[in-house]
Amino acid sequence: MKRLWIAGLAAAGVMAGTSVMAQDEAPAGTMEKQTTTTTTTWTVKPEERTVIHDYVVKERVRPERVKEEISVGMPVPTDVEMQPVPEEIYEKVPEARNYQYFDWNGRVVFVDPGSRKVVQIVD
Repeated sequence: MKRLWIAGLAAAGVMAGTSVMAQDEAPAGTMEKQTTTTTTTWTVKPEERTVIHDYVVKERVRPERVKEEISVGMPVPTDVEMQPVPEEIYEKVPEARNYQYFDWNGRVVFVDPGSRKVVQIVD
């Protein structure tokens, strides 16, 4: 009788555990792919801003026409043409090397080329 009682408790424990696990799972057909994205930014020092601004003015970088408002963390529209950061900038601002950029209304916008998200805007 004792064995039967222990076997019953073990079976009840297994059933309860299975029921709890089933509650943690999403119903069939409703599984969604979850992605995590991070946006990296850096703090641009005043002397670095000067280097960036002077380059854009000197080289007369063609501004991109973007209808939407641009902000850090926002993806850039696919029709915006970005350029690699030139050596003249990244030798003095090494953090800019991994990004691409474009001129937007007199501001230099640095973008992560993989995600197309804005990481920095330099006035």
